[in-house]
Amino acid sequence: MPSGKEIRTKIKSVQNTRKITKAMEMVAASKMRKAQERMKAARPYGEKIRRLAANLSHANSEYKHPFLRKADEIRRVGLVVITTDKGLCGGLNTNVLRVALNNLKEWEGKGCKDIRVSAIGSKGLGFMQRLGAKVVSNVTHLGDTPHMEKLIGPVKVMLDAFQAGELDAVYIAYTRFINTMKQEPVMEQLLPLSGEALRPTEHGWDYIYEPDARAVIDDLLVRYVEALVYQSVSENLASEQSARMVAMKAASDNAGNVINELQLVYNKTRQAAITKEISEIVAGAAAV
Repeated sequence: MPSGKEIRTKIKSVQNTRKITKAMEMVAASKMRKAQERMKAARPYGEKIRRLAANLSHANSEYKHPFLRKADEIRRVGLVVITTDKGLCGGLNTNVLRVALNNLKEWEGKGCKDIRVSAIGSKGLGFMQRLGAKVVSNVTHLGDTPHMEKLIGPVKVMLDAFQAGELDAVYIAYTRFINTMKQEPVMEQLLPLSGEALRPTEHGWDYIYEPDARAVIDDLLVRYVEALVYQSVSENLASEQSARMVAMKAASDNAGNVINELQLVYNKTRQAAITKEISEIVAGAAAV
């Protein structure tokens, strides 16, 4: 049985750890609210640009944008993986990377000869590099607020490759925010743009294009794809802070349970030592 001093040292150590996890829980709760507000603020823009892109893509039948063309057979795939830069957020990164890994194996099983990866976040970048995947672009240290200028570079690598015919499809893997207690890893097709994603509204629209329809549609569909990526990153950041808050709360609660158990062991050890001392005193008095 450990001595009382050793138990007191362990209790002090766990108490210090609980202070850290409690502070991280409060910080994550504060950042979570801001991340959720940012995510919700980006949704109306994404919905508006989707409707506009849908109407424009169907309005001019003479021009077919490369993002709307589907390949007969998918042999070359691009994957954008969105993870966090930091850990201590439960199984958030593990779940989305598991989904990405399963799809990579599935594509390889179907005979895909070229699979390119774009990693957004340090955790995903490190995992893909250890896996030996072909990482063509990456961005890390996004901070608590995503900035489009940081995301454009890695995303444009995939867009240019698809537009040049080097890729048949591009997918994006991220964690969708459901609520504070639930986050869902998802894999969605980014390119080619599906008919369901670009379904036109019921009302017909007649646009006046300046300078011309092709230039407007080209620029708009690129902005639309960038908006999808930005929204995915915002969803992932909101999920990260929620998962970290829940994980740190669980760690603080577990630390409290460990402290109670150690305190009970300490009391028993101290009581046993006192009883032993009393027994020795009584035995010594009886011997005299």
